[in-house]
Amino acid sequence: MENENNILEIRGLQSYFFTEKGVVPAVDGLNLDIPKGKIVGLVGESGCGKSMTARSIMGLLKYPGKIAGGSILFDNRELVGCRNRELRKLCGDDLSMIFQEPMTSLNPVLKVGRQVRGALLTHNRSLSKEEAKRQVIEMFDRVGIPAPEKRYDCYPHELSGGMRQRVMIAMAMICKPKLLIADEPTTALDVTIEAQILRLMKALQQETGMSILIITHNMGVVAEICDYVYVMYAGQIMEQAETFELFDHTAHPYTQGLLASIPRIGANPERLHTIPGVVPNLLHLPQGCTFCNRCAYATEACRQSRSELQSVNGSHLVRCFRREQREEDAV
Repeated sequence: MENENNILEIRGLQSYFFTEKGVVPAVDGLNLDIPKGKIVGLVGESGCGKSMTARSIMGLLKYPGKIAGGSILFDNRELVGCRNRELRKLCGDDLSMIFQEPMTSLNPVLKVGRQVRGALLTHNRSLSKEEAKRQVIEMFDRVGIPAPEKRYDCYPHELSGGMRQRVMIAMAMICKPKLLIADEPTTALDVTIEAQILRLMKALQQETGMSILIITHNMGVVAEICDYVYVMYAGQIMEQAETFELFDHTAHPYTQGLLASIPRIGANPERLHTIPGVVPNLLHLPQGCTFCNRCAYATEACRQSRSELQSVNGSHLVRCFRREQREEDAV
């Protein structure tokens, strides 16, 4: 049964690629909740399954990708197995997404204003073109695009990266969605523009009361904007907690590595921390913990079997034998 406080509930999601070389478990048994009016972060390195999760929610998996199992319940409505026509209507009205790179997400031969207006008219056919244009210009102004009447008639290449990202936010927000999925919304933007975009998203969320799922590899972004965080690695959740709890009482070595990789003022620029190794090939995952080959604390138990998510403190969960061993030693 759905928790009435959640706008989205994912249970046991399995999103696989069925290739000639074998089955690739891009998302493997994912459980994730997004409460109404909250900002949730999904964080991890490239190749961990974050974008696959977003595309599964939006119904954008392409062959050979397929949802092989699990449930995605959005606003008391099951999305897995939902017909394309119903899903298209839902995506835009109540569910919107900002993609990673605005230059490739916008049509290069259409003016940005007409593109956003088209999205609005698709989901609200009762509007006239003049009224739709007025609403687009108003939304451009709300997302901080200067001279919105002028920018309405610009092509994507005539705008900076920050302005194109604001156009994408305007397009995602124009139908007042209940849930906004932002997939790496500040990728390739300089830190000043990144801060502006994050402040804008936070302000719009507070103003409209919508929920946001923000997908990122940047723990600094998580600290800036998120209420709750899921840490994903090789298709599984390794740790999840409220943001302050996660930063103050980090329990998984992978999360510790992500946090240690954040550049800090005053730190030696020649000694930036990195996590050794790379995300494993999902066709050839280790028998045990998927992180064991990169973990300084890995034991034989880690290499032989996988831990389940264990409670650390309330809603703080971690998938790690090290945590279980600490509890046994404390007894």
